Amino acid sequence: MKATPLAIPDVILLEPRVFGDERGFFFESFNQARFESIIDRHVAFVQDNHSRSVKNVLRGLHYQIVQPQGKLVRVVAGEVFDVAVDLRRSSPSFGQWAGVVLSAENKRQLWVPEGFAHGFVVLSDTAELLYKTTDYYAPEHERCIAWDDASIAIEWPLDGTPVLSAKDRQGKAFAEAEHFA
Repeated sequence: MKATPLAIPDVILLEPRVFGDERGFFFESFNQARFESIIDRHVAFVQDNHSRSVKNVLRGLHYQIVQPQGKLVRVVAGEVFDVAVDLRRSSPSFGQWAGVVLSAENKRQLWVPEGFAHGFVVLSDTAELLYKTTDYYAPEHERCIAWDDASIAIEWPLDGTPVLSAKDRQGKAFAEAEHFA
């Protein structure tokens, strides 16, 4: 597995070694020991999530202020632009973002550690994401930052106006959002 730190070094792009021939392909999508070696710490994933969305759906920027979730994200159908925003005040990259295209074709995964907001926009007609989390979903602690906050200035590769949930339309400005220490 190839591991590449992105613009924010704690956000890591993982590219599996894929074995393919005329019959199809095989790759190891997760190996606990290898993953922990890459991120240099122990994690326990407690929940797997599966999300399906249509083109131009933008989900995020979500995080949990209590029970923060690290996320290991991959796309099994379609293509998305996946983003992590550093919400750790003590970090040199506080308020910065890193983004990458994840697709069923490229088989990449993105490690988004605890202390980050996460979001994505669907680039294909539909997309399905699978992601592991390091803590359980706790809706009472969920927060949302506005996807288009000018102080973060994410360069979303949008094809028209994004489709947002009611919750995401009410995302807070980065300056007004709760952050981590």
